[in-house]
Amino acid sequence: MTIKYDTNGLVPAIIQDFTTKNVLMLGYMNEDAYKKTIETKQVTFFSRSKQRLWTKGEESGNFLNLVDIKNDCDNDTLLIQVKPAGPTCHKGTDNCWGEDNKTSYGFFSTIEDIITERIVNKDTDTSYVASLFSKGINKIAQKVGEEAVETVIEAMDDNDELFLYESADLMFHYLMLLQAKGFTLKDIEMELIKRNKK
Repeated sequence: MTIKYDTNGLVPAIIQDFTTKNVLMLGYMNEDAYKKTIETKQVTFFSRSKQRLWTKGEESGNFLNLVDIKNDCDNDTLLIQVKPAGPTCHKGTDNCWGEDNKTSYGFFSTIEDIITERIVNKDTDTSYVASLFSKGINKIAQKVGEEAVETVIEAMDDNDELFLYESADLMFHYLMLLQAKGFTLKDIEMELIKRNKK
């Protein structure tokens, strides 16, 4: 791999969780740090403050286990994918921005959070979600069945707009059914990963 180090012999290394795809931290490597990372499979940086090689986790045990290293288009920035063994930040947080290192499914994760909030608040007068949950799991499951049938009907028609509309209804109600059963999209992902390994 061709790496363009700066005038100080360093290259920025962006650390990304291989599973969640979240950025965990930014560090710097010199050639020796890069070679040691490749050799030990644990991410090693050049500490600018200590002026020496520093393996993340050498004191805390929270190592960054190497999965892959990629170079950017200019060969002057590394993207290092890892499996972290504990919190990454020295302050004890999952990343250096104080955020949880959890998988995000984009807007689907936002919808999951909204459903959870509406279930907890139980405002059946103003919340469709709370109202449906108050009727029990059978009603929620029935609603998923109805939306599935409507989606199938629209799939056999030529109106893509209606198909997408019904698909969104189905997905929304399915997310509610998942929560009613005590599950989330993460559980579905894990089941698919398990099947893929077979």
